Amino acid sequence: MQKNTPPRSTIRLTRRGKLVLVVTGAVVAGTAVAVPLWMIRSAEIARPASLVIPEGWRASQIYAAVDKTLDLPAGSAKKSLAKAHLKLPKDAEGNPEGYLFPATYPVPVKATPESLLTAMAQTADKKFNGAPTAAGAQRNAMNVYQAVTVASIVQAEAASKDDMGKVARVVFNRLERGMPLQMDSTLNYALNRATLKTSSDDTKLNSPYNSYRRMGLPPTPIDNPGEDAMRAAISPTPGDWLYFVTVKPGDTRFTADYAEHQRNVAEFNAAQKKTSPSK
Repeated sequence: MQKNTPPRSTIRLTRRGKLVLVVTGAVVAGTAVAVPLWMIRSAEIARPASLVIPEGWRASQIYAAVDKTLDLPAGSAKKSLAKAHLKLPKDAEGNPEGYLFPATYPVPVKATPESLLTAMAQTADKKFNGAPTAAGAQRNAMNVYQAVTVASIVQAEAASKDDMGKVARVVFNRLERGMPLQMDSTLNYALNRATLKTSSDDTKLNSPYNSYRRMGLPPTPIDNPGEDAMRAAISPTPGDWLYFVTVKPGDTRFTADYAEHQRNVAEFNAAQKKTSPSK
């Protein structure tokens, strides 16, 4: 669904400065000064005290952040999944997307990719598998995994926390009417990108994540949603909306009328042209 939200800015994880050990006075009473081995090792190891996972990050972004935090080669965290044995729903089929819960995680000296990813999955399990969440999902005729998938779409599409419940309602209204979701966020996930611009060719992509061509929800969540998005997914705002577009920041318009939506989209496109740099 078209919207006008600025791309999420990448959070830079701050590394603490490395310890620099300077030894002066090389000889004391004819004996060389000994530098304890533990001090040398502590100078070599400089990790952040914590790892911040923002709401809406994809698993690929989280893997990269874990690798950077632990100063490991790219791809290490993803490869560690086989050893991590994360507690995931059966429907996930081993894919942790949606279940690497966004939060701030401590990074102890002995942290490994497996330990950090396990902490994220355990947090998601606690947040998502309580009785209220299960009951909310059941009210909307879906299981918890499907509710997390809806929450991931809400997280990606909503321009603000206040819009989340309405976006969730658009998802449910479209599903109930047998309409394709037509969400740009699912296409962006398939194409591993983040953009407001979706072309006609994009909508022809042969992918289970192409919600312009494929009916129903995508096969997995498309990011890792937070608690606000999950609450919206299990308790959507009442309404008959089928369309929405964020014309400009702070101005998201929801409607059940396609002609009105087209007028809103025209305003969105005009605003995009004004803000786009001239060639």
